[in-house]
Amino acid sequence: MGEFIGTAFGYPTAFLSVLLAVVVLYWLLAAVGVLDGDDGVFGFDGVLAGLGLDGVPVTVVLSLLTAFSWFACLGGSVLLNGFDLSSPVVIALGIAVLLVALVVGVLLTRLVAWPLRKLFPNPRQASRNDFVGRPCVIRTGTVTQTFGQAEVTASDGSSAVVQVRQAGQDLLVAGSTALIFDYDGDGEFFWVAPLDPNL
Repeated sequence: MGEFIGTAFGYPTAFLSVLLAVVVLYWLLAAVGVLDGDDGVFGFDGVLAGLGLDGVPVTVVLSLLTAFSWFACLGGSVLLNGFDLSSPVVIALGIAVLLVALVVGVLLTRLVAWPLRKLFPNPRQASRNDFVGRPCVIRTGTVTQTFGQAEVTASDGSSAVVQVRQAGQDLLVAGSTALIFDYDGDGEFFWVAPLDPNL
């Protein structure tokens, strides 16, 4: 047992042992409800996507990466300790073991993350076309074929002020209700028509 602890907290495994302790502490705190597991605090999404580790929550990916890298580094450290080497060689080989362990960790995490993606489907990205078919309230003095703005409320309750246009000559003034019936991607505006607010 003493040899295991000595290897786990010796060079070079100690670096990953500290990270593994942080991961274990994180999951313990998450299990008792102290942490909510908000991935947004990490900001690693772009880096993980570049490594092919996207599609799974960041906390899960980093936990797997740390665990796999730690085990690989521990194994490499055991092999390294089996040789009687000088300090400079041990330092150089220790860095190599650490780098190889990180690569092994990434590869194994990619292997495990691939089937896990099915458990964490990506939510559909919001689109401007989501506003089509929704009522809106005109916010400018009038709406013409070249000018106008309206406030529209999305299905999640958030609201946005959008550019609107009308094809006809209907009286659309500030405070009146209109229906968004199409989106013009080239002009980046919505087509609207008058809507009876009582409907």
